Amino acid sequence: MTSWLPTLQTATPEDGYDLAVKLARVAVKATQPDAAVRDRLRPEYAEDADALIAVSHVVATHFATVAAANNYWRNRT
Repeated sequence: MTSWLPTLQTATPEDGYDLAVKLARVAVKATQPDAAVRDRLRPEYAEDADALIAVSHVVATHFATVAAANNYWRNRT
């Protein structure tokens, strides 16, 4: 079976940010596997500034992890 997350290594910081967003989305899906429930709740948090800020914080935390795994892209050739 192929892993959905074979590595935290990415070619660029932009790719790393995309991976951080994916990590956040996968965490939400794992926490609430029922797509209908997620769809029903989406309008509530889409209008909630605190919830949106919290999402940004989660993505930033994941991005910090990915950046560290990539040695902050300092070793790119």
